[in-house]
Amino acid sequence: MLDLTRTYLPETAALPTGPSTRAVHGPVDGRAPHAHHALITPIVQTATYTFRDTADLRQFMEAKLWGQATDREEYGRYGNPTVRAVEKRIAALENGGGALIFPSGMTAVTNVILAILPTGSHVIYTDDCYRKTRQFCNTTLRRLGIETTQVAMGDYDALEQAIRPHTRLVISESPTNPYLRVVDLERLVSIVKPHRRIKTIIDATFATPINQNPLDFGVDLVIHSATKYLSGHNDILAGVVVGEAGLLHALRQSQGVMGGILDPHAAYLLERGLKTLALRVRQQNQTAQAVAEFLETHPKVARVWYPGLPSHPDYETAVHQMRGFGGVVSFEIAPVPGEEPLHSASRFIDAMTIPLIAPSLGGVESLIEQPALMSFYELSTEERLTIGIKDNLVRFAIGIEDAADILADLAQALAQV
Repeated sequence: MLDLTRTYLPETAALPTGPSTRAVHGPVDGRAPHAHHALITPIVQTATYTFRDTADLRQFMEAKLWGQATDREEYGRYGNPTVRAVEKRIAALENGGGALIFPSGMTAVTNVILAILPTGSHVIYTDDCYRKTRQFCNTTLRRLGIETTQVAMGDYDALEQAIRPHTRLVISESPTNPYLRVVDLERLVSIVKPHRRIKTIIDATFATPINQNPLDFGVDLVIHSATKYLSGHNDILAGVVVGEAGLLHALRQSQGVMGGILDPHAAYLLERGLKTLALRVRQQNQTAQAVAEFLETHPKVARVWYPGLPSHPDYETAVHQMRGFGGVVSFEIAPVPGEEPLHSASRFIDAMTIPLIAPSLGGVESLIEQPALMSFYELSTEERLTIGIKDNLVRFAIGIEDAADILADLAQALAQV
């Protein structure tokens, strides 16, 4: 039986090393055959797999029992060749030993956390990581008898002091949403690694594997909402976790029990998006840098948050560990006399013509939003301020439109504020 995910490189062939090459071909030779010699990874649309005879079944079960690699699947909840091919491609991009794909980013986050943490354990997370991750820690984990501690982003002394004998996990995001804070990965790992039982997770959705590879710094697991940059077209939901092969094997067993799997057609669309990942991200990096520099000098902008600017609190860290600074720029509209900050930011957003008002990021289309209205609408201004969300804050997720057009659109919209 042909393995759709196996590599067929001659011993003398050089492995692809560039991000665009890996995005297009994964860890394999571009001439490696798929089923029926298809150029594109076939969509294996099946829920179950057959066995030639009972001897074939026995051979498969023995290999599975002893944890040996096999060239086939058993049942759709345990694996699919199309999904496996995409997992290998993402693992290659992140320099990981393996990857697991889930039907959403939050499914990846919650499944991995639940698989790692036993009852009575303790988890630490930073206050600027994804809101729903914090919510999961504060509600579901506490109901399961797991203690949680929130520490301020960038306060490494507080992180070290928060570690307890039963701490098993440290979670952060880098860059973060919406202020694009960048974790010093080397320092994080140096604090956590002496405690051998603690695992580290970095949500690197905003960075992508093109801009940053946390595993190279010693982080245990990297998570992406593949809905965003990895797929890049705002047409699927998916999540992925990447790490060392042994740790991923244990997580795969948990995935088979929990049932959080991606369907093969969505995996096919994700793989198609991955092939242009490096091209898209490079353009988004360049445009975002130009946008951040333009906004920082504009009199109607009070502050810009972008790690590619020297004014950003984590600029030095970002320069040290990132190859690009991403496609999201957050900024604050300067106060307008006699007008509420919420209304000023809304007028600016409504005056923009290119970006669409939507809550996501990472696609080919530029998207724009006010976090105060999109993600924190149920809170009052005072409640939002306690968690650092200002009414005049704008998050601009830049697509692949021409930079000159985006800059012109920003200029005309700011002129109307």
